Amino acid sequence: MNPYMEKAYLNAIHGIENKQGGPFGAVVVDSSGNIVGNGNNRVFKNCDPTAHAEIVAIRDACQNLHTNDLSGCTLYTTCEPCPMCLSAIVWSNIKTFYFGCNRKDAANIGFRDDLIYDYLKDSNKHQDLIKAIPLDRDNCLHAFEKYVSDGGIIY
Repeated sequence: MNPYMEKAYLNAIHGIENKQGGPFGAVVVDSSGNIVGNGNNRVFKNCDPTAHAEIVAIRDACQNLHTNDLSGCTLYTTCEPCPMCLSAIVWSNIKTFYFGCNRKDAANIGFRDDLIYDYLKDSNKHQDLIKAIPLDRDNCLHAFEKYVSDGGIIY
């Protein structure tokens, strides 16, 4: 087993044994081969539906490296990332990730990532899943304009 994937697997086992969340683990590795972030699913432990293994590992790496930019890092995760985690990978500038199980494997044990993938393909067809309603755009644009005029950083 790849040593980074093995650590991700051990993170998943730790989370399972401690009833912290689902069977998922992840690590972030820097360009020198050092593990700079560890994570396991902590949805139950943290009472936080966003505490997926990849998110936890990315947060850990960012804190350890004192940055929000993980360019040059690689993620190893025990399962294909859900859409939320995939977004976090993109936002953190990780360009490569390796995964063990795939989304079908996750669906086979009851995880519902496919609902989100389906929603992203055609949100109008899935309005029974979630409603997205625009509201007060003009007022909210003011915050965007202020960010730009104050020299906000685009990351």
